[in-house]
Amino acid sequence: MVGRAHDPTDHIRGGTMTKNDSRRPMTRLLAGLGVASGLALVTRPQQVVDRLSPAFPSDRLWLVRALGTRLLLQHAAVLAVPGGRLVRYGSAVDLVHAASMVPFMASPRYGPAARISGGLAAAYAAVAPAVAARSERR
Repeated sequence: MVGRAHDPTDHIRGGTMTKNDSRRPMTRLLAGLGVASGLALVTRPQQVVDRLSPAFPSDRLWLVRALGTRLLLQHAAVLAVPGGRLVRYGSAVDLVHAASMVPFMASPRYGPAARISGGLAAAYAAVAPAVAARSERR
């Protein structure tokens, strides 16, 4: 119909759900986990470091908070707009982050944190686009 506004429920009319819509709950679940992780890193960086990487220097907790802030912003955006394009951008950022952790993986001080952070980023970068809704072609 010409001039009709897009109705976000159009895809479920008549009891049908598109494949893209069935992917959104998983995308939102992953984004929610990212928000929770980011929140923990921002609000309790010392507790997270003490549990996961005790050798990590306390004077570098600002790095933990910075990562937490990035995770909060990135995953909150995906929660708000769980589309494929935004997920792919986030995955690209995660790939860059994972690659940036490689030089630190053998370090006694930074290695455990680098392996955990880089490994999770790489996993998200691989899984999130696979479960995200496909962007519609225009």
